[in-house]
Amino acid sequence: MLAKEVYVIKQLEIPSDVDVSIQGKKVRVKGKNGELEKDFSDAKDITIKLEQNKVIVETFFANSKKKAMAGTIIAHIRNMIIGVTKGYRYKLKIIYSHYPISVKVDKDKLIISNFIGERSNRVAKILPGVSLKVQGNDIIVEGIDIEKVGQTAANIESATKITEFDRRKFMDGIYIYKREVIT
Repeated sequence: MLAKEVYVIKQLEIPSDVDVSIQGKKVRVKGKNGELEKDFSDAKDITIKLEQNKVIVETFFANSKKKAMAGTIIAHIRNMIIGVTKGYRYKLKIIYSHYPISVKVDKDKLIISNFIGERSNRVAKILPGVSLKVQGNDIIVEGIDIEKVGQTAANIESATKITEFDRRKFMDGIYIYKREVIT
Protein backbone atom coordinates (compact mmCIF):
# COMPACT_ATOMS: atom_id res chain seq x y z
CA MET A 1 0.00 0.00 0.00
CA LEU A 2 1.28 3.47 -0.85
CA ALA A 3 1.88 5.88 2.00
CA LYS A 4 -0.44 8.86 2.33
CA GLU A 5 0.54 12.25 3.60
CA VAL A 6 -1.82 13.62 6.23
CA TYR A 7 -1.77 17.24 5.02
CA VAL A 8 -0.52 18.69 1.72
CA ILE A 9 -0.48 22.45 1.20
CA LYS A 10 0.76 24.45 -1.80
CA GLN A 11 0.94 28.25 -1.76
CA LEU A 12 1.35 30.90 -4.43
CA GLU A 13 2.09 34.58 -3.81
CA ILE A 14 -0.19 36.97 -5.72
CA PRO A 15 1.50 40.07 -7.24
CA SER A 16 0.07 43.45 -6.23
CA ASP A 17 -1.14 44.32 -9.77
CA VAL A 18 -3.21 41.11 -10.09
CA ASP A 19 -6.71 40.47 -8.76
CA VAL A 20 -7.60 36.83 -7.98
CA SER A 21 -11.11 35.73 -7.04
CA ILE A 22 -12.23 32.22 -6.14
CA GLN A 23 -15.80 30.93 -6.09
CA GLY A 24 -15.91 27.28 -5.11
CA LYS A 25 -13.36 25.76 -7.46
CA LYS A 26 -13.57 28.45 -10.16
CA VAL A 27 -10.55 30.73 -10.22
CA ARG A 28 -10.68 34.11 -11.98
CA VAL A 29 -7.47 36.12 -12.50
CA LYS A 30 -7.53 39.76 -13.69
CA GLY A 31 -4.51 41.79 -14.74
CA LYS A 32 -3.48 44.61 -17.06
CA ASN A 33 -3.63 42.39 -20.18
CA GLY A 34 -7.03 40.85 -19.52
CA GLU A 35 -8.91 38.25 -17.56
CA LEU A 36 -8.72 34.45 -17.42
CA GLU A 37 -11.03 31.96 -15.74
CA LYS A 38 -10.49 28.27 -15.06
CA ASP A 39 -12.70 25.67 -13.42
CA PHE A 40 -11.05 23.01 -11.24
CA SER A 41 -14.30 21.19 -10.32
CA ASP A 42 -12.84 17.82 -11.29
CA ALA A 43 -10.29 18.07 -8.44
CA LYS A 44 -11.98 16.02 -5.71
CA ASP A 45 -11.12 16.50 -2.02
CA ILE A 46 -8.95 19.56 -2.79
CA THR A 47 -9.76 23.04 -1.51
CA ILE A 48 -8.66 26.30 -3.14
CA LYS A 49 -8.80 29.47 -1.06
CA LEU A 50 -7.42 32.98 -0.72
CA GLU A 51 -5.67 34.10 2.46
CA GLN A 52 -4.15 37.59 2.63
CA ASN A 53 -2.04 37.81 -0.53
CA LYS A 54 -1.75 34.08 -1.30
CA VAL A 55 -3.62 31.35 -3.13
CA ILE A 56 -3.64 28.21 -1.00
CA VAL A 57 -4.40 24.74 -2.34
CA GLU A 58 -4.72 22.06 0.30
CA THR A 59 -5.83 18.47 0.72
CA PHE A 60 -5.91 15.93 3.53
CA PHE A 61 -4.82 12.26 3.45
CA ALA A 62 -3.30 12.71 0.02
CA ASN A 63 -2.10 9.88 -2.17
CA SER A 64 0.21 10.60 -5.10
CA LYS A 65 -2.66 11.64 -7.40
CA LYS A 66 -3.99 14.23 -4.94
CA LYS A 67 -0.49 15.63 -4.38
CA ALA A 68 0.06 15.89 -8.13
CA MET A 69 -3.34 17.56 -8.60
CA ALA A 70 -2.52 20.18 -5.94
CA GLY A 71 0.75 21.01 -7.72
CA THR A 72 -1.00 21.11 -11.09
CA ILE A 73 -3.63 23.57 -9.85
CA ILE A 74 -0.92 25.89 -8.47
CA ALA A 75 0.98 25.66 -11.79
CA HIS A 76 -2.18 26.56 -13.77
CA ILE A 77 -2.85 29.57 -11.53
CA ARG A 78 0.80 30.69 -11.85
CA ASN A 79 0.49 30.46 -15.67
CA MET A 80 -2.73 32.50 -15.53
CA ILE A 81 -1.00 35.20 -13.44
CA ILE A 82 1.95 35.37 -15.88
CA GLY A 83 -0.50 35.51 -18.80
CA VAL A 84 -2.55 38.44 -17.50
CA THR A 85 0.54 40.43 -16.49
CA LYS A 86 2.99 39.67 -19.33
CA GLY A 87 1.57 37.26 -21.95
CA TYR A 88 2.98 34.40 -23.99
CA ARG A 89 4.62 34.30 -27.42
CA TYR A 90 5.45 31.37 -29.70
CA LYS A 91 7.55 31.82 -32.82
CA LEU A 92 7.32 29.52 -35.83
CA LYS A 93 9.58 29.38 -38.88
CA ILE A 94 8.37 28.67 -42.42
CA ILE A 95 10.95 26.39 -44.05
CA TYR A 96 10.91 25.32 -47.68
CA SER A 97 13.46 24.22 -50.22
CA HIS A 98 11.32 22.97 -53.08
CA TYR A 99 8.13 25.04 -53.40
CA PRO A 100 7.74 28.48 -51.76
CA ILE A 101 5.03 28.32 -49.09
CA SER A 102 2.67 31.28 -48.80
CA VAL A 103 0.71 31.94 -45.61
CA LYS A 104 -2.16 34.33 -44.88
CA VAL A 105 -4.47 34.93 -41.93
CA ASP A 106 -8.22 34.78 -42.60
CA LYS A 107 -10.29 35.56 -39.45
CA ASP A 108 -9.93 32.42 -37.29
CA LYS A 109 -7.87 30.39 -39.78
CA LEU A 110 -4.34 30.36 -41.13
CA ILE A 111 -4.36 29.38 -44.79
CA ILE A 112 -1.19 27.66 -46.02
CA SER A 113 -0.93 27.48 -49.81
CA ASN A 114 1.53 25.88 -52.23
CA PHE A 115 2.85 23.54 -49.53
CA ILE A 116 4.98 20.91 -51.34
CA GLY A 117 3.34 22.05 -54.56
CA GLU A 118 -0.18 21.01 -53.53
CA ARG A 119 -3.06 22.72 -55.31
CA SER A 120 -5.38 22.61 -52.33
CA ASN A 121 -4.75 24.79 -49.30
CA ARG A 122 -4.02 23.52 -45.82
CA VAL A 123 -5.84 25.21 -42.96
CA ALA A 124 -4.85 25.65 -39.30
CA LYS A 125 -7.37 26.83 -36.72
CA ILE A 126 -6.59 29.95 -34.65
CA LEU A 127 -8.22 29.77 -31.23
CA PRO A 128 -10.13 32.78 -29.84
CA GLY A 129 -8.06 35.24 -27.79
CA VAL A 130 -4.89 34.54 -29.80
CA SER A 131 -3.28 37.05 -32.17
CA LEU A 132 -1.19 35.99 -35.14
CA LYS A 133 1.34 37.97 -37.20
CA VAL A 134 3.22 36.87 -40.29
CA GLN A 135 6.61 38.59 -40.73
CA GLY A 136 8.56 37.25 -43.68
CA ASN A 137 9.30 33.60 -42.91
CA ASP A 138 8.25 33.92 -39.26
CA ILE A 139 4.82 33.44 -37.72
CA ILE A 140 4.34 35.01 -34.27
CA VAL A 141 1.54 33.69 -32.06
CA GLU A 142 0.69 35.78 -28.95
CA GLY A 143 -1.92 35.72 -26.22
CA ILE A 144 -2.58 35.61 -22.48
CA ASP A 145 -3.76 31.99 -22.20
CA ILE A 146 -0.77 29.66 -22.54
CA GLU A 147 -2.98 26.71 -23.46
CA LYS A 148 -4.64 28.53 -26.37
CA VAL A 149 -1.36 30.01 -27.62
CA GLY A 150 0.36 26.61 -27.49
CA GLN A 151 -2.59 24.83 -29.14
CA THR A 152 -2.72 27.38 -31.98
CA ALA A 153 1.02 26.94 -32.60
CA ALA A 154 0.57 23.16 -32.54
CA ASN A 155 -2.35 23.42 -35.01
CA ILE A 156 -0.12 25.35 -37.42
CA GLU A 157 2.78 22.93 -37.05
CA SER A 158 0.60 19.83 -37.48
CA ALA A 159 -1.14 21.30 -40.56
CA THR A 160 2.17 20.97 -42.44
CA LYS A 161 3.21 17.61 -41.00
CA ILE A 162 4.10 15.09 -43.68
CA THR A 163 4.86 11.41 -43.30
CA GLU A 164 5.37 10.10 -46.82
CA PHE A 165 8.81 11.71 -47.37
CA ASP A 166 12.17 11.10 -45.73
CA ARG A 167 12.45 13.79 -42.99
CA ARG A 168 16.25 13.88 -43.25
CA LYS A 169 16.11 15.07 -46.85
CA PHE A 170 12.73 16.77 -47.11
CA MET A 171 12.28 19.33 -44.34
CA ASP A 172 9.56 21.59 -45.76
CA GLY A 173 7.03 22.74 -43.17
CA ILE A 174 6.31 25.20 -40.38
CA TYR A 175 8.07 24.54 -37.08
CA ILE A 176 7.98 26.01 -33.57
CA TYR A 177 11.42 27.31 -32.71
CA LYS A 178 10.88 29.59 -29.72
CA ARG A 179 8.53 29.80 -26.71
CA GLU A 180 8.76 32.81 -24.42
CA VAL A 181 7.07 35.06 -21.92
CA ILE A 182 6.56 38.57 -23.31
CA THR A 183 8.60 41.04 -21.25
